Amino acid sequence: MFTEGQLYSPVTEHEDGTVEVHLADTHPGRDDAHYLRRRGEIAGAALGWDRGHEPVPTIDYTDAEHDIWRRVSAELAPLHERHAHREYLEAKARLDLPADHVPQLAEVSERLVPITDWSYVCAPGLVPLRDFYADLGARTFNSTQYLRHGSEPLYTPEPDIIHEVIGHANQLASPRLAAITEAAGRASLRLRTDEAMKLVADVFWFSIEFGVMHDGSDLKAYGAGILSSYGEIQEFGQMEIRELDLADMGTLNYDITAYQPVLFAARSIDHLEDVVGDFFATVDDEAAAALRHEAVRRGPLPMSAATG
Repeated sequence: MFTEGQLYSPVTEHEDGTVEVHLADTHPGRDDAHYLRRRGEIAGAALGWDRGHEPVPTIDYTDAEHDIWRRVSAELAPLHERHAHREYLEAKARLDLPADHVPQLAEVSERLVPITDWSYVCAPGLVPLRDFYADLGARTFNSTQYLRHGSEPLYTPEPDIIHEVIGHANQLASPRLAAITEAAGRASLRLRTDEAMKLVADVFWFSIEFGVMHDGSDLKAYGAGILSSYGEIQEFGQMEIRELDLADMGTLNYDITAYQPVLFAARSIDHLEDVVGDFFATVDDEAAAALRHEAVRRGPLPMSAATG
């Protein structure tokens, strides 16, 4: 079950104005004082931003941070060509993000707005679940601005700007995937119960974040979490692949710290729109409760029963 706050390191703003990011003990930057200070600076820029009255803060990225972006962009490019669904690849070509430097969020918005009318705003880390989804409903994506630790440029235990932009912005340059994402955001405005909100977030996790889709006889990825991960993009085809099933997607327990062992495959982009898109467009508290009851009635699905 999705729990907000698991994905992002907590941030504390101290009375003297300094900002501290609390990395997990297993984080590769946990004992790097320079990295911790840099993370605090970048989080502080987001915390001090006067939204609605100021431009999104510009981050003066270092040469080392640009190098991380260049390295990851270069490593992901051939993997995308092999493993990404053509819906994502066409959107990626349309957006044409820079591969030689970390783009400012304003630059991402400038490229994205003419395509699908989506824009990016900054966040220090965690955004409350309902606020995050409400912004999605307004075609606004909350993004972190920091980069992963330089000792492990192909790995991050938390969503950094590489995940938020290479994963999601490319995805949002597809009008069809952008519409599904917007529908998820609009759904949150109809939902009164936390249980219904969590179910929508879990369906979102298994589609927009970790979705796979058939392209002819091939299984391809379109989920931002897969397509921004150097490791996961090479492993997803070995996982247990199930048909789209909203009750299963909305209630399946999962561990965000490991590769996802169960993925849900759409037969096509049309199928994804018909099942997931229509669900986000119509779900209310009663429909969410019915899906939960259906999952309970069925009982746990054996991990090998739905392998495709």
